[in-house]
Amino acid sequence: MPKPVTNHELDALLAEAGYSHSQAALARQVNAHSRATRSVELQYDGASVYWWLRGRTPDDPAPAVIAEVLTRRLGRTVTQDDLGFRRAGPDLTRLGLEYRPSLEDSRNTVADLWRYLLLRRDALTAAPLIVGATMTAGWAWLFDPRDRDTAHVGARRVTAGDVAALHASQRQILDLDRRHGGGHARALMVGWLHREVTPMLHGSYTDAVGRQLLAAVAELTGQVGFMSYDVGEHGLAQRYFIQALRMAKAGDDPAFGAHILANMATQAVFLRQPAEAVRLARAAVDGARRAHPAVLARLYTTEACAHAIAADEASCSTALRNAEKAMAKTSSDAPSWAGYFTPAHYAGTAMRCWRDLGRPDRALRHAADAVAVDEGGTRTRALHTALVATVHATGPRPDVEHAAALGAQALTLAGEVRSRRVVERVDELGRLLQPHRRNRAAAAFLDQAAQLAKAA
Repeated sequence: MPKPVTNHELDALLAEAGYSHSQAALARQVNAHSRATRSVELQYDGASVYWWLRGRTPDDPAPAVIAEVLTRRLGRTVTQDDLGFRRAGPDLTRLGLEYRPSLEDSRNTVADLWRYLLLRRDALTAAPLIVGATMTAGWAWLFDPRDRDTAHVGARRVTAGDVAALHASQRQILDLDRRHGGGHARALMVGWLHREVTPMLHGSYTDAVGRQLLAAVAELTGQVGFMSYDVGEHGLAQRYFIQALRMAKAGDDPAFGAHILANMATQAVFLRQPAEAVRLARAAVDGARRAHPAVLARLYTTEACAHAIAADEASCSTALRNAEKAMAKTSSDAPSWAGYFTPAHYAGTAMRCWRDLGRPDRALRHAADAVAVDEGGTRTRALHTALVATVHATGPRPDVEHAAALGAQALTLAGEVRSRRVVERVDELGRLLQPHRRNRAAAAFLDQAAQLAKAA
């Protein structure tokens, strides 16, 4: 007696596509499509389809191939999720940690990171940061060979115009992030990536368009990584940064790859990992010697910050001078993702360097420039205002009144953004002012800061 059908999703799709009574024909088309698109020989037959309908799940890459065959047959997108196969799914504790040599594996990993941040958000956001994985990915980016061919065959044709639209969307998302913080639009962005960009990533494109597409995907993935870092989800940020590095490699975009390494170094600085930060920052500089001066300026300031927490004043000073030289050569044709880096960003980093080196006098030379942030940079203005306040609150003769007044400004700005980094910068100021609580201005700031902490 035939076993009853248990995979009703697949059964309905086969009926819609006219395969209910020609299951062997479906198997032949799956085999042929796999051979044509992946150079993988599959040997399915009508009996295979019989067992798929009764609960068996074929091995990869069969589910993706079946989805593509049905997409072509039905004239609408069918995803692997629609097929009804019961899969355990990837190990979310490891998802995204590896910089994979296989470009096909990397495409799938990026798409899974987008998908599972929607479906299993708690599991991904709780993922721990694995220190060694970052450096392993950095060395692979520096030394692995160039991908020979990024062309792909899939259900949807992707053009250079489609890629240009992605860049336009990325610029809008970057503006939202700078104005409102990483916690504001990440869920919206990831939903869009899953719905709209995953089909493009798995679509049909030439090598030339593929390079452009993967470079754009690198920028988008890196943006999600930075948003995750900004809200304090460091393990998740690490995974997105690693995959952004891999996409930048495939997209022939060494400057953006170096930018991602610098983000990783910045994360290491935030987590007080000086050796890791220095190695990553130096690798970023080494990987982008011919980059636009605006990019180099950003990379050198990151290196300076890493040397500062390593208590290496000489190397920090050298990196700051290199950043100044690069900034002097900056022009208006910088990549869009590097356009945010302004003299205010340099000044803020220089302030932090000198503060971390125990030189508040030198740090305050940069105070005015650090808070001269453009209108769209609300988060940066909040971070820098609180930073200036912390410098005034340190040293043998702290200016408590001035620090508290700046802290009040930072609190107002903090209310406009969703950023764990801003909250922690304000908390840092609070710890410095706590011994001065008898001062009226300090007490008022501390009471306001406590309210912010409760709301965060």
